[in-house]
Amino acid sequence: MDEKRTASGGAGAGDDPGAVGRRVQRMRTERGLTQRQLAEPAYTPAYISTLEAGRVRPSEAAVRHLADRLGVSYEELATGRPAHLATGLRLRLVEAQRTLATGAAEDAATAYTGLLAEAVRHGLPDERAAATLGLGHCALETGDLPAAREHFEAAEKLLADAPLPRRAPAVRGRAVAHLLAGELRYACYLLESAIDELNTSGLQDPGALLLLYTAAIAPYMDMGAHARAAQAGELALALAPQVSDPELVAGLHRSVARTLIAAGRTEEADASLARAAEIYQQLQIRTELAHCHWMRGYVHAQDGDLSGAEAELRAARDMLASKRAALYTSQVEVELADVLRRRGKTTEARELLHRLLGELHPDRGSVHAAGAHRLLGLIHEEAGELDSAEEHYVTALALLERAGAAGDLADICRLLGDLLRRVGRTEAAMDAYRTGLGHRASPGSTTLGPAPIRPPTA
Repeated sequence: MDEKRTASGGAGAGDDPGAVGRRVQRMRTERGLTQRQLAEPAYTPAYISTLEAGRVRPSEAAVRHLADRLGVSYEELATGRPAHLATGLRLRLVEAQRTLATGAAEDAATAYTGLLAEAVRHGLPDERAAATLGLGHCALETGDLPAAREHFEAAEKLLADAPLPRRAPAVRGRAVAHLLAGELRYACYLLESAIDELNTSGLQDPGALLLLYTAAIAPYMDMGAHARAAQAGELALALAPQVSDPELVAGLHRSVARTLIAAGRTEEADASLARAAEIYQQLQIRTELAHCHWMRGYVHAQDGDLSGAEAELRAARDMLASKRAALYTSQVEVELADVLRRRGKTTEARELLHRLLGELHPDRGSVHAAGAHRLLGLIHEEAGELDSAEEHYVTALALLERAGAAGDLADICRLLGDLLRRVGRTEAAMDAYRTGLGHRASPGSTTLGPAPIRPPTA
């Protein structure tokens, strides 16, 4: 007989022997079996008695025999988890992800919170990490950036022993949270570090690299590092044929459109956004579809089609507001206010911007808060209210310096310099111009050090 085996490496080896024994006793009693009936033919009633008393750790073979006799799965007897629990949780995680894509972030967060509690209770680390990651994305959408960072950091810790490709979504999420908070340099650092680690470690997972290169485009553009953004876009496009996830490919096309806009290639940018929008429409991912409308509005504005720009931006704003994506809604409204101002709807633009400044602040959308101050400066300057205009320009300048948004900094310095020169403050105007030139001295570069290593296959 095999009743003496206690293979330390078997299933249940990491569990409390008493817990396994108690499960055996409970299930045996529920089924009306005697210890002899459960034990035969491989074990003795004495072994079952010793096991149920918690005085022996069962081997994997013993657990499999007992599970078969009790009519349950090996995992359920070894761990106490109900059969198919992990599978059921994963299906519900997909449902929560769908809720986030098509419904409100608060509803998705409620679902993720419940799933996280279940995953913790049943000791399912992968599902716990997935639920935590989902909560991070919900917090991003609602604009709770500190909570988003906490969730993404927690997901990274839960996946600390996993390969970097599995941690890439958490890294990307944390970088986006820092980007939205105006911490552009740190967002770049997180993404570039992960890209370099992937490219030098032999873990050149196409999906993970595409996700990270795509995410790096936005902070590069905001920092004025257009050449580096374009390079990231080219590398991501080269990876796209190896990636089967349509959402990743759509995100690529949406992000690359920013580099095309900066290069003046607006027709190509619009085509890229149309491809992204088509995929998001098929997947019914409303937030990302709204971002496509947002960027197409910007493209129309660049081309001078202000009516088309207003229509696209209002569509984006309405979609985001319906999902209660407060921070993104505010950011779109800054762009909308610019179009309204250019269309002569100054009163509506001014009212919209003053309301927005109550929602945007340095730690929550600093680049767009600076944009709102810039627009108010222009409105006041056009109305001849030069002191108020200067105040808004100076506030915008401080916000952009804090964020390190070099391209926008150069523009605000030019506006401030022109205003100061207009009122005869020549020395102050020269200081403003010099500040702007300093940020334009090295176009397409940053002070982050060398660009990320190119993949060996690039």
